[in-house]
Amino acid sequence: MKGLTAKEEEIMDLFWEKGSLFVKEMLAFYEEPKPHFNTLSTIVRGLEEKGYVAHRAYGNTYQYYAAVDKTAFGKGSLRKTVSKYFNNSYLSAVSSLVQEEEISLEELKQLIAEVEHNRS
Repeated sequence: MKGLTAKEEEIMDLFWEKGSLFVKEMLAFYEEPKPHFNTLSTIVRGLEEKGYVAHRAYGNTYQYYAAVDKTAFGKGSLRKTVSKYFNNSYLSAVSSLVQEEEISLEELKQLIAEVEHNRS
């Protein structure tokens, strides 16, 4: 599956948070200046082409919904990030998080304990 632009991710967040939406309904969730209806519609159709969104037809209008759940998207994004920036090494990724103090040693120990518990 192709990656998403920042705008596409923003729209996917709307679908994941709000559920099924018509493009016209999506405009209500934006602050001024709101994007143009046609701009949103184009992005949503692009998401559908990429396989992230599907629709139900109601006459001449479509109600769109997420075809990929947020957890699956997150796992795929993590996999790509580790591959691209950490030479496919999850150990390097975790090491970087510890070194940058994004995850504490205590949290790391807790994670190890959870993994060990789940494997037994």
